Amino acid sequence: MNKSLLFAWITAVIATLGSLYFSEIMKFVPCTLCWYQRILMYPLAIILGIAFYKNDVRIHKYVLPLSILGIIISGYHYLHQKVPALQGASLCSGGVPCSGYYINWFGFITIPLLAFTAFVIITVSMFILRKKHA
Repeated sequence: MNKSLLFAWITAVIATLGSLYFSEIMKFVPCTLCWYQRILMYPLAIILGIAFYKNDVRIHKYVLPLSILGIIISGYHYLHQKVPALQGASLCSGGVPCSGYYINWFGFITIPLLAFTAFVIITVSMFILRKKHA
């Protein structure tokens, strides 16, 4: 059993279920940047699950591009929420504003920060996996 692969997979599953909980149970409508993050996270739950089942230690080649792009998008989204100077220029074209937030736990934990954390955990896990099996 590869612990890095398992940890990455569990993280992706929790992130996927969390985002579905926020949208389907809590009825939070995702903004454009949230959709981009979902597009990157949802396949990771499946890809990492299959890789864990098959013990595919070379999966990092396919996971890292998605998780690193997820870090960039969720990091930008979080900064867009928290830095007023960035709120004028947005990738969100309509509907739900990307600068708004449904949760703000402890004054700094928002949904994009949760996504950012998940993408970082997955990325670090993949770098550990790559190093162990290089």
